[in-house]
Amino acid sequence: MIPLVVMLFAWVAFRLLGASGLINSTGTAAGALRYALAMMFTLTASAHFLPTTRPDMIRMVPPGLPSPEILVTLTGLLELAGATGLLLSATTTVAAYWLIALLVVLFPANVHAARAGLEFAGQAATPLVWRLPLQLFWIGALWWVAQHHRRQRGPTSAPASA
Repeated sequence: MIPLVVMLFAWVAFRLLGASGLINSTGTAAGALRYALAMMFTLTASAHFLPTTRPDMIRMVPPGLPSPEILVTLTGLLELAGATGLLLSATTTVAAYWLIALLVVLFPANVHAARAGLEFAGQAATPLVWRLPLQLFWIGALWWVAQHHRRQRGPTSAPASA
């Protein structure tokens, strides 16, 4: 639940910064959400590397998948790349779709953690009754950011023919 709290607080903070004119790109709810999601994914990516949470992340990898340590490192780097991509206007839409795909691909690890009764940072893994709606919420938020960003950028112009 910490990622959700971070995202919601960041969303409000960025929206206020946008409303005050300090950060123009956060002047809309979707614009502020773009930055809030980037913060949230930076936070979740960090859990892949911190010595206090990395072992828990490795245990979350479903049995049968090869090299859990490498998979945890790779997914952490992919989350970080997605967070960075959300912040760059040229890659926001692609990054949002990428993170949607990543959330779908990583969901089995959350299912495994919940069903196996694993702990994460000393607390029980999020029960599926909460985790599934949370994943769908984040997917919806990323989708909204992608759609809003595409509309704001307008149609891409075709290259001039010779």
